[in-house]
Order: sequence, then C-alpha cells, then structure tokens
Amino acid sequence: MEKSDQLIVCHSKASSIQVDNISVCAALHNLSGCAGVSGAVCASAGEGHPGGGSHRGTLSPTGNLVVAVCLGFIGTFGLLNNLLVLALFCRYKMLRSPINLLLMNISVSDLLVCVLGTPFSFAASTQGRWLIGDGGCVWYGFANSLFGIVSLISLAVLSYERYSTMMVPTEADPSNYRKISLGIALSWVYSLAWTSPPLIGWSHYGPEGPGTTCSVDWEARTANNISYVICLFIFCLIMPFLVIVFCYGKLLCAIRQVSGINASTSRKREQRVLFMVVIMVICYLLCWLPYGIMALLATFGPPGLVTPEASIIPSVLAKTSTVINPIIYVFMNKQFYRCFQALLRCETPRRGSSMKSSSKVPTKALRGGAVTGPRRTNDLLFMVASLGQPAATLPQLGPSFEPTNDVSKAPSSDIKPVIVSLVAHFDR
Repeated sequence: MEKSDQLIVCHSKASSIQVDNISVCAALHNLSGCAGVSGAVCASAGEGHPGGGSHRGTLSPTGNLVVAVCLGFIGTFGLLNNLLVLALFCRYKMLRSPINLLLMNISVSDLLVCVLGTPFSFAASTQGRWLIGDGGCVWYGFANSLFGIVSLISLAVLSYERYSTMMVPTEADPSNYRKISLGIALSWVYSLAWTSPPLIGWSHYGPEGPGTTCSVDWEARTANNISYVICLFIFCLIMPFLVIVFCYGKLLCAIRQVSGINASTSRKREQRVLFMVVIMVICYLLCWLPYGIMALLATFGPPGLVTPEASIIPSVLAKTSTVINPIIYVFMNKQFYRCFQALLRCETPRRGSSMKSSSKVPTKALRGGAVTGPRRTNDLLFMVASLGQPAATLPQLGPSFEPTNDVSKAPSSDIKPVIVSLVAHFDR
C-alpha cells in the first residue's frame, strides 16, 4: 500500500472512531503513516487524563505561569499568616478563649489547604499538567473540598456564636469551652459528610478546568452528579452565607438601637462594626460565589460554556480565602493585633479593656460609685456598672427593680454577671 492510500485509510479511521482515551490514540499513532492524523485528532484526549494535562483544553505557557505565580503568592502568604495566628495563640494564654478556638479552627483548615493542596496545583501549573496521577487527583479534590468547607462552616458557627452570646444573656459564659468544642466538631463532621460521597459513588472527583487542579466533576450531566452539585451548592455555600448575614445583621441592628447611650462613641463603634461586617460579607462572596457560579454553569450550561481560562480564575479566588481569613478575623481583632505587636517588640502585651474577655460587662466610672438602673431598648436590656460593682444578672431584674444610688443596695458582688457588652465584643 502506498503512502497516499495509507493516509486515506488513517483519515477514515480517525473520523469513524470516537476518541475517548489515550490507548486509541496510541494505536492510531502506531499505524504507519498515521502519526500526523493521530497528533491532530488525539491532542485533547491525552489532555483529558489526570496525568495528561487538561480536562477540556490547556492554558498557554503564559497562562500557566500567571496561575503558578498567583498560587505561589497565595500558598506562601497563607502559610505565613496562619502559622503566625497559631504561634500567637500558643504564645499568649489570654488569647485562649472559647470563641478564639473557632478562629484557630479556621486557621488550621486554611493552613492544611496551604500545605496539602496548593503546592500540588502550583507544581502542576509550572508544568502545564497534573503530575501525581489519578489517585493524587482524587486525594487533592477530597482534601481541598474538606478543608474549604470546614472553613466556611466555621465562619458560620463563629457568626452564630457571636449572635447567641450577645442576644441571649444565658449563653454568655466565657468558660463554655464545651459548646465551642461541639461547634468545631460539627464543622469537621458536616464537611466530611458532604465531601465523602464522591468517594463512594455519589458524583466523583476528577480534573478541573485546564487540568492543573482537581475537584468535583462539575461537567458530568448524569442525574447522580447533578443532584450532588445542587446539594453541595445549597448546604455548603448558600446556607453558611445566609447564617452569616442573618447573625451579623441582627447584631448590627442591636448596636444601632443602643446608640443613645453614648451618641458619639456609639456612632464610631457602629461605623467600625458596619465596616467589618461589610468586609466579611464581600470577601466571602468574592472568594466563593464565583466558584459556585462556575460550578453551576459547568453543570447546567451548554457544553464548552466554561473555558479552561474561565474555570481557573474562580478556583484561584477560592484559595485566596486562606490569606484573607486571618486578616479579617484575626488581625482586625484588637486582642490578636496587640499580641502581634507585643510579639514583634518582644514584650508582654498590656492588659487593657480590649484584652479582657468579651463577656465582661463594660464599666464606667461614676462619681458616687453607683450602679445605674437598666436601660431597655425594645427587647434588649443594657446596664452600666461602676468600676467597683458588677451589673446585676438578668433573671434578678424584674418589673419591681428600681435604680438606686446607694452602693449598699446594689447587687451583691458575688453574683455572676451575664449581661453581655456588644461593644466589648466587637472591640476585641
């Protein structure tokens, strides 16, 4: 058979075969005269394999370099930020409050992403292909999904803990490590419950975008996969976001209601809290909403709608949460920030009002050392206590309670205060 006849046969075979794996391409390549045809037809098939480069296509060398630089920056600063948070927590006992344990849980999960996830996607981006095979792809997808959802659920638990501590006086117990421990355990169990199904047949983990990262297979159009994507989107993205918005929104409304206690000071605090809440919500949406939208478009949109270039951007944005979370939830926290300053200066941080537990009642020096009566705003009760006298507990304040200027008639100092200061908490 002459070479021209061989080429005709090769083109016929290439057009009649649906190329789904590398072995078919190799067979075509081994046929005499078919090397050119197999190279053109089978380029994308090799890329669809976890070790072959890309799921639907590849990025250009420049694109891979940009992604590698971004991942290197995220991995480095995420690692340093979260290690610093853990170092501060271990160095200063005053930081080991129950609510700070939730911040530590977020830092641990983000640190694990930086150690067990980002280096592999960084290495893959430098080479333009996935490097550690099918098993490594499944492990990467599972581990990063697990740690990412732990972080999201921890943020929701943190917002609920702040809400319950401020709005429900009986919950204001600074030594209640048991409740916080249950919240931390919940974040891991809940995340494990939603990231394990792909390992046992409900959807599956595979290459994502240009093939340099791995995650849930968003593009499979089976009922099995679509049902999992919908549940994952609702229960692991939308619900935590709604909890965060509801809890911080209620707290912000409560702070606005008590602005009459000290108008100028409350206005500054209100603006500071509003700024922090807005930053939290914006960063949450910036990091995770694009990824969720990309996943839904890949699942329900027309095939090929989400290009490799478009899919890698939300993936990188989601990983930036490992850098942003410590900045927002820790370094915007005065308690951690003062300890950080003390660490840099190699000195012991001074214990000020902002270094105390968030459950302490704020104090105000009064001339007579008296305790003023309760100030009620709608359903919230606030008190101002003198430096020498704590505020009374909520259960003991009935309709017959009257303000007094007599210190001897003030509530006994052995009563444990449970009224919580919104201001003291948000100043932390």
